[in-house]
Amino acid sequence: MGQGFLFILALLPIAIVFVLLVVMRRSAKLAMLVAYVATAAIALSVWGQSVGTVAGATVNGLVTALTLLFIIFGAILVLQTVHESGAIRAIRRGFTDLSPDRRIQAIIIAWLFGSMIEGASGFGTPAAVAAPLLVAIGFPAMAAVLVTLIIQSTPVSFGAVGTPMLVGVNTGLSGNAGVTDAIAPMSLIDYVFGVAANVAMVHALIGFVIPLLMVGMLTRFFGANRSFIEGFRVWKFALFAGVAFTVPYYLVAWLLGPEFPSLIGGLIGLLIVVPAARAGLFLPKDRFEFPARAPWNENWFGTLKTGEAEDAIRGTDGSAGISLMRAWSPYLIIAILLVLTRTIAPLKAWLTSPDTTIAFTDLFGSGIDAKAQLLYSPGSVLILASLLSVAIFKMSGSAYARAWASSGRTMVAAAPALLLAVPMVQVFLNTGKGPLESMPLVLAEGVSSVVGTAWPLFAPLIGALGAFIAGSNTVSNMMFSLFQFSAAEQIGLGAAGAMIVVTLQAVGGAAGNMICVHNVVAASAVVGLTDREGEVIRMTLIPMAYYVVQAGLIGMALIYGGVWPFLAMIWLAIVIAGMAFNKGDPVKAQARAVPAE
Repeated sequence: MGQGFLFILALLPIAIVFVLLVVMRRSAKLAMLVAYVATAAIALSVWGQSVGTVAGATVNGLVTALTLLFIIFGAILVLQTVHESGAIRAIRRGFTDLSPDRRIQAIIIAWLFGSMIEGASGFGTPAAVAAPLLVAIGFPAMAAVLVTLIIQSTPVSFGAVGTPMLVGVNTGLSGNAGVTDAIAPMSLIDYVFGVAANVAMVHALIGFVIPLLMVGMLTRFFGANRSFIEGFRVWKFALFAGVAFTVPYYLVAWLLGPEFPSLIGGLIGLLIVVPAARAGLFLPKDRFEFPARAPWNENWFGTLKTGEAEDAIRGTDGSAGISLMRAWSPYLIIAILLVLTRTIAPLKAWLTSPDTTIAFTDLFGSGIDAKAQLLYSPGSVLILASLLSVAIFKMSGSAYARAWASSGRTMVAAAPALLLAVPMVQVFLNTGKGPLESMPLVLAEGVSSVVGTAWPLFAPLIGALGAFIAGSNTVSNMMFSLFQFSAAEQIGLGAAGAMIVVTLQAVGGAAGNMICVHNVVAASAVVGLTDREGEVIRMTLIPMAYYVVQAGLIGMALIYGGVWPFLAMIWLAIVIAGMAFNKGDPVKAQARAVPAE
């Protein structure tokens, strides 16, 4: 059977998802059901997988999906607790006092707070925490999902205390004699640390403009004037926030390694940017607000209550006396607990020990294992923070019961798409247990055979493809790091050039998190936005395309020099100019730019 035919078959499940979700605008439930059936059929008939392997991969996917739903439930529960207590009013007042401008709020909550949470926990937690918080202060549900997915890029490579580097790249390259010989006398862990420093450098060169692109996307798709320009008017503050994160982020990666760049970068960024916003530094002269709710597109709405609806929330226990610090305490508790559970070695060892892990080994004789570490899961941290908030806010039992009931309903609504998406991914990834290489490797080799010495330009795309398929930068790095290293050596780049190519793999894998289906489904679920995943992916494809192409151009510049640095600058200019000149149909009778107070 020809490699071209195998390439087409391996691409088919991805094409099904893209066509149904993005082109035909069908629900994620339908898209992932069709993709799962197609993947299982191809795995059994062409890739020669046993029924046990497909069944084992499916069960592993179901277990993973249930752990994701556990996180979703915890995230919604925290928000509903803050809602029912009335504390959300204090949070909203705090942001209004800091800046009533929605662009500034998005930068602080999504970009900086979200990056800090990514550094502590990873695995989609920033969207689970930040998206509902944005909805609670008045953002449309789809807008909240969009901005929190866009920031799932720069900080992701160092999420969960460096897991994509220390587990993803390290595992992907370990155990191969060719790699060991090529990098000698350097040890593998030193090589991984070198990759991590390069990853931070490339991310910083690309990611410092992400806050600017993010607010441009916000105003283009959710402003009354449908214009990127309205977002770009906050360029001074956006670039300031971008640099305030990426500079300490890079320095930490270079000096300390891959564990803390995103966590410390986000924290330092907050400590720099929030006082600057309070002092009015770099703030624009106009103020951006969403249109009045009447002309909102019905697709913007989720089931969570937002801004103006706060007055209708039934539970307002003790809200009048809630200070800003007290109102924020659940989120401070979450951040602290995530850091402690990920950095205190004895505590982490106990939370991840066999005694606290639910494990299923050798499912259906396939050699595939499934496990759930519920105590280590961010879901447990979120639920614990919610329980502590009952005492902090002095809530009544009936108000807290409403929070649980509402959270349960939203989680159930999200379940079908995730319970189909993750098993499909696992079947796809586990197709290498027969006579053929796995579907992801067939796809990667198909691309590399065509592009030759231009491979560094396409290496980030493979990383993004891996994240899109697997829903994880870590898994993408595990799948493709060795392949990327080998492809670099085959075109004569040597160990040093291969380090850059592996770097591009990790950067592309981070960018792919913006569009991966189960991240989109999970982020949408926490704000009660269902069956709109395709619309979200169509929007996030724009910043993802910028990121992947720019990473490839920077990689070519680092390896070959020449005109490539100038091409990278030209590409950034093209993206900004292309956005600036793009404008949709405005919402009638809604003025967007209002004088700053």
